[in-house]
Amino acid sequence: MSQLRIYGIARTRAFRVLWVAKELGLPYEHIPIEIGEAGARKPEYLAINPNGRLPAIDDEGFALWESLAITLYLAKKHSAGRLYPVTLQGEAKAWQWSLWSVQEVDRGVNIWSLHAVRLPPQERDPQRRAEALKVLEAPFKVLEGALAGRPYLLGEEFTVADLNVAAVISRAVDMDLSATPRLARWLERCLERPAARTALALRAKADAEVPLEVTRTIARNNRL
Repeated sequence: MSQLRIYGIARTRAFRVLWVAKELGLPYEHIPIEIGEAGARKPEYLAINPNGRLPAIDDEGFALWESLAITLYLAKKHSAGRLYPVTLQGEAKAWQWSLWSVQEVDRGVNIWSLHAVRLPPQERDPQRRAEALKVLEAPFKVLEGALAGRPYLLGEEFTVADLNVAAVISRAVDMDLSATPRLARWLERCLERPAARTALALRAKADAEVPLEVTRTIARNNRL
C-alpha cells in the first residue's frame, strides 16, 4: 500500500493534488471524502486538517494541507530540476504564480463556474456571473502578457507553476477566452497533458455524482 494518502473528492481542490500525483507518477491512496459533516468535519479528518477543508495529504506520517502547498511540496520532493525549478529564482517564480492564482483568480473562476455551469439554470445569477468575468479581466490580461513569446510561465518547459495556475483556473476552459488567445492556448496545452486528463476525468465523475444540495451548500457557505 502506498504511503501517500490524498484526502478529498476530486470535485474539490483535491483535483490539484491528484493532478500533480499523476504528473509525477506517484503511487497513492485516494480517500475521496466529502465536504462538511459527512467527511471533512469528522474528528478523524480534523486530526489531519483542523480547518476541516479539503484537500490534505499524509505522506509517510507527514500531514500537510492547502492544495498548492501540497503540489509544491510533492513537486520539489519528487521532481526537483524538472517539474520543480532548480534555481532559487525559478523557485521564487513558481511560488509567485501559485500565490497569485489563489489571490487573483481562484474566487472569480469559482463564482463564474457555479453560475454558468454547476448550479441548475434557474438558480444561476447572471449578475454574479458577469461580475466574476469583470473581476477576471485584469488578471487574465496579466497572464496573457506573461505568456508572450513563451509556451509556459517560466519558459520553454511545463513546470509546477503552470500546473498550479492551470489547475486553479481549469474550469475557465469553458469560458469565452477569445480576448486572451495566448492564455486560451496555454490552458488547453496544460489540460491536454495525460496526467491532467486523468485527473479531469476523476473530477468530471465526481461532478456528475454530486448531490445538488452539496453544490448549493458550497455556494452558500463560500458566499459564491
